[in-house]
Amino acid sequence: MENQPEKAASPLVFAVNQQRFELSTVDPSTTLLHFLRHHTPFKSAKLGCGEGGCGACVVLLSKYDPVLDKVEDFTVSSCLTLLCSIHGCSVTTSEGLGNSKDGFHSIHQRFAGFYASQCGFCTPGMCVSLCSALVNAEKTNRPEPSPGFSKLTVSEAEKAISGNLCRCTGYRPIADACKSFASDVDMEDLGINAFWQKGCGEEDKSSKLPPYDPNNGPCLFPEFLKKEISSVPFVESQGCSWFNPVSIEDLNRLLGCDESNNISNTKLVVGNTEVGYYKEFEHVDRYINLKYIPELSVIRMDSTGIEIGATVTIAKAIEALKNNNHETSSVGELVFNKLADHMEKIASSFVRNIASIGGNLLMAQRKQFPSDIATILLAAGSMISILTGSNEEVIMLDEFLKRPPLGPKCVLLSVKIPNWDSVRDIYPNDTTVLFNTFRPSPRPLGNALPYLNAAFLAVISPCKSSNGILLNSCHLSFGAYGTKHAIRARKVEEFLAGKVMDYNVIFEAVSLIAATIVPEKGTSSPSYRTSLAVGFLFEFLSSLVDGNVTIKSDCLNGCKNTFTTLPDRFTSNHDLFGYKNTATLLSSGKQTLELNSEYHPVGDTVTKSGAAIQASGEAIYVDDIPSPTNCLYGAFIYSRKPLARVNGLTFSPEYQPKGVIAVISTKDIPVGGHNVGARTMFGDEVLFADKLTESVGQPLAFVVADTQKHADTAADFAVVDYDIDGLEAPILSVESALERSSFFEVPAFLYPEQVGDISKGMTEADHHIKAAQIKLGSQYYFYMETQTALAIPDEDNCMVVYSSSQWPANAHSVIAKCLGVPAHNIRVITRRVGGGFGGKAIKSMAVATACALAAHKLRRPVRIYLNRKTDMIMMGGRHPMKITYNVGFKSNGKITALDLEILVDAGMSCDISPVMPHNIVNALKKYDWGALSFDIKVCKTNHTSKSAMRAPGEVQGSFIAEAVIEHVASTLCMDVDTIRKVNLHTFDSLSRFFKDVGEPQEYTLPSIWDRLATSSNLKQRTEMLNEFNSCNRWKKRGLSRIPITHEVLLRPTPGKVSILTDASVVVEVGGIELGQGLWTKVRQMVAYALSSIECDETGNLLEKVRVVQSDTVSLIQGGCTAGSTTSESSCEAVRLCCNILVERLQPLKKRLEEKTGSVKWDVLISQANMESVNLSVNSMYIPGFVSMRYLNYGVAVSEVEINLLTGETSVLRSDIIYDCGQSLNPAVDLGQVEGAFVQGIGFYMSEEYLTNPDGLVITDSTWTYKIPTIDTIPKQFNVEILNSGRHKNHILSSKASGESPLLLAASVHCATRAAIKEARKQICTWKRRDESGYALQLEVPATMPVVKELCGLDSVESYLKWINELRTTAS
Repeated sequence: MENQPEKAASPLVFAVNQQRFELSTVDPSTTLLHFLRHHTPFKSAKLGCGEGGCGACVVLLSKYDPVLDKVEDFTVSSCLTLLCSIHGCSVTTSEGLGNSKDGFHSIHQRFAGFYASQCGFCTPGMCVSLCSALVNAEKTNRPEPSPGFSKLTVSEAEKAISGNLCRCTGYRPIADACKSFASDVDMEDLGINAFWQKGCGEEDKSSKLPPYDPNNGPCLFPEFLKKEISSVPFVESQGCSWFNPVSIEDLNRLLGCDESNNISNTKLVVGNTEVGYYKEFEHVDRYINLKYIPELSVIRMDSTGIEIGATVTIAKAIEALKNNNHETSSVGELVFNKLADHMEKIASSFVRNIASIGGNLLMAQRKQFPSDIATILLAAGSMISILTGSNEEVIMLDEFLKRPPLGPKCVLLSVKIPNWDSVRDIYPNDTTVLFNTFRPSPRPLGNALPYLNAAFLAVISPCKSSNGILLNSCHLSFGAYGTKHAIRARKVEEFLAGKVMDYNVIFEAVSLIAATIVPEKGTSSPSYRTSLAVGFLFEFLSSLVDGNVTIKSDCLNGCKNTFTTLPDRFTSNHDLFGYKNTATLLSSGKQTLELNSEYHPVGDTVTKSGAAIQASGEAIYVDDIPSPTNCLYGAFIYSRKPLARVNGLTFSPEYQPKGVIAVISTKDIPVGGHNVGARTMFGDEVLFADKLTESVGQPLAFVVADTQKHADTAADFAVVDYDIDGLEAPILSVESALERSSFFEVPAFLYPEQVGDISKGMTEADHHIKAAQIKLGSQYYFYMETQTALAIPDEDNCMVVYSSSQWPANAHSVIAKCLGVPAHNIRVITRRVGGGFGGKAIKSMAVATACALAAHKLRRPVRIYLNRKTDMIMMGGRHPMKITYNVGFKSNGKITALDLEILVDAGMSCDISPVMPHNIVNALKKYDWGALSFDIKVCKTNHTSKSAMRAPGEVQGSFIAEAVIEHVASTLCMDVDTIRKVNLHTFDSLSRFFKDVGEPQEYTLPSIWDRLATSSNLKQRTEMLNEFNSCNRWKKRGLSRIPITHEVLLRPTPGKVSILTDASVVVEVGGIELGQGLWTKVRQMVAYALSSIECDETGNLLEKVRVVQSDTVSLIQGGCTAGSTTSESSCEAVRLCCNILVERLQPLKKRLEEKTGSVKWDVLISQANMESVNLSVNSMYIPGFVSMRYLNYGVAVSEVEINLLTGETSVLRSDIIYDCGQSLNPAVDLGQVEGAFVQGIGFYMSEEYLTNPDGLVITDSTWTYKIPTIDTIPKQFNVEILNSGRHKNHILSSKASGESPLLLAASVHCATRAAIKEARKQICTWKRRDESGYALQLEVPATMPVVKELCGLDSVESYLKWINELRTTAS
């Protein structure tokens, strides 16, 4: 290639945490994250999704601009950023901010002190996101803040982590940690923390925070890098090259240097964010980096508009649009600002910082990407410059999108956005422009694709001949609704042009839009998307009706929402009951705790163990363990068929996999071994399908390669020879399972008992509801750390396996059985787990076993880290079910009988599914049903095997109970809160439904029910809500209060406490640290129990205690960490150990006291070692028959607001009171309550775990599966941890907190149902229809399309018909 630009001799140079790296050879496809994790000691950046959708991999990139002589600092998603693109840059990870050796950064300290880290996997990315916001706030011209604070605002602090996902905390404590840095923070608004106690003054609070000094932080850009700026590297590896052209001419030579060259193997890159969405494996020979070409990075502003170069990042474009040179409040400025505001909701900041404007538009043009940028720029009348060879052309964006996909040699140069100030050159002086954009999505702040996007620009002026507004012309653009590209609705534009706005015109316009915006076949929720287009156009045009003759300035800044204005009497009282009108995401939160010092330090709000090193990224997870020499990597080849014979597998002829070492299957199981991949009390489950696969996602084989990327790629290109001849059709529904009697047996001892006489109860009833149905879907765990394991062969046919597991003991036995070796040859180690929620109890066993089998076969270490898609397809999740019920009830709402038929979809294998009937019924029994009868069948289907997920069965059972209550209330036209109260248990009725209910004073639910009504101002808020609903047409609110009664079970748990020679204490327990604070509570219990020796200086024993990783050889019979009670049972196990130690030490202490008068702890232990006292005790806690189970109680009230035009639900406020007994650590339990509640909001409101007709999961990424984010949690979140006094049969009177609060999230769903009812009442008025007694069935999850459909997809048309009829009648 003789015309190719000369290769620069200089290597790739960059810095990581101030360390210089120089690379002459590197694979251009290497990501920054891969390099950090495999070639540096810095492991804080984690792989959570590989899509830029979770924030776990976020790092800070610092780049020097020699022209301006300044350093830019911004976050990037390191899983997308290519290493070769960071030449001359400095990378800072969370370890680089601070660490245990050099001292933690105040960010780390505050995250720890505000209890903002649970499993900790997401925490380093959160810390870096916050650091970036702090650094950039310091560069502003804002006033200097008070010492210890930054220039950051509260709003900016919260938005800093809006793109970061967390599955554990519920975000509230994270928001507090971030807000603590803000200059405008209200210290009273900061929640519970380790820095100050209740009653501390504001100045004292400020002084107690870990100090923040922006001038004394880490060096983010070392001086030595400034010398590297002038060099432009060229790198090459194994025939793949990375080019950095510095001009358009260079680029043209690269693209046209050889006509025979396969240009399709060339990739033009800027931010590489495309691979987060389009994951197809493409072979690339040449990467051409466009960032060094000045012509493509230009930003020009003049009187005609703004020209933005194709390689300008979205973040830079936003900055340019906001900092335009227009006069304040001019039309041009307001259009640009609106574009910028919309762009800030695209993706997340760490993606916008590297994604380019041109790349986004090219994805829209070439690959039909649902681009927001294309839609909004289309409405603004933008133009595109394209270069093909030496031929440059400028075309309208509309034409650009309509053209066939641009060829690989075409280069997009820039986009030009016109200045709309010039509108007055065409139209009269009283003309202005109305501009607004829309993007309804599951997350208000972005990080989610919209169901549709739209942008409308209208040139308007007062009508000379009437009291109205004339629409002279308009641009109406729509995109992302299931169309190839964004479009202009030309027919509607033509219809509206020149018309004076009134409701008749609007009705015609929305009718035309409904006929125009029609999603393509196969698009989800097509009618919903069309209704969105109708709603937005209606909202936009309605601001021009109702006598708005004077075009006010607020019309310029978007549509004036005249139909949601509150009356003064409502607004004046708006703050009275907690509705603070602030710009922050969270209005406020209040935590109420009652501390108990009786068992000090048990009962204290001790900071979570390891929180600081989790924040700094030094905490070690399985995938952080350095790969041993000769380590190989595995990936599962899984079935794509629900039921088929497997005749064999190979690899695609078009793709010969690189680096593949072996494909492990059943044939590789050693003699004496078994095809076993999991074990429960119900039996063993296979590791690989042997000749017959019974579900999509079932493992068929395990491909082993030299890198994880090669293993994953090979698994994706595996070709399986399936045969379905002669097989029955697969069972893919519970109805089919019922027809074919395909069930798993439920042992008699697990099947719950009926309560009362169902026939008698039905006879006593005044009313009956018959054969009502509910369907509940599944939910994916979405632990931030996917399934992972590392198996290392050891001497003498032994194997050490590191597993992210909730049940290492069972993984140990399964691996031994699979390999056919004695159990003493196997050792399973688990230090911590990056989120489990039940998904790493059973499902992790197959992952660890497959690694061990491959390592055993190949005699080399083998590890795996499942990619997010594979994890989502294989791991199963929560049990779907179908419920049919009959209920009898009195006229006063008292239910006398409930009869249920429940079909539970267990999937292809048993797992823990036989416990589901027990769990469902136990949660159902929170109400007094009079008589309760049920027939629950656990169905065997050809779906992936379902497993335990946080509150398995209980979350569904509790919801079923609420659905029945709601149905009864609707039938009787009574207030649902009244129906709930009349059916709450008395202590006597509770004793009929449950076996072990404790003492009467332990039944706290009725008092909590009343207490929450008072603390949440329920009565006053209900009145306010009714007034709001009467005054607002397009937004409605709902309020709901629900109780829970949740039975938990304690299991035998081992513990081991050893006192070392220096008097420090090392502890092992059967429980695994999942983020639930188990280690913290155990440390507190050890310190308390050992302090009973009453030595001098035992007050600081807590700091001497360390809990170490689970090792199945060191501590056996570990059991499963599940069911919420492992923390307390582990605490009791170590207390038993400590009691024995104290007993052994007492005689020695007594002798020493006789000599010296007092004895220090370290002196006592030193002497004990001298006298060979056994200072290590292993014990097993076995709960007694009475103490092995107990009931948890809680109540929640939630208030929501729904948007009738979009179906969006905002959780305005949630109040919770949860009975924790005497909490072992109220701060830890608070975190469990909040985190579980928010995870429940996900299940009930947003998380769609969908499959195709064969059962293959299709919501398999962060793009399609939406867990809650900081912008979707309650805006006001108040939690009280109730200290309910002594419970003599509990461990130090404590109660569990891990799962029960998740059930309370149904209050959000029920409140949404209430709001929808209000909306339907209004729509019935418009349609002149009566719905009294109508029982509203709201699906789970209640997503935006679901809510909107129940509110009426035709609500706008109905309203317009109604209002036009009224006006016709009035005239």
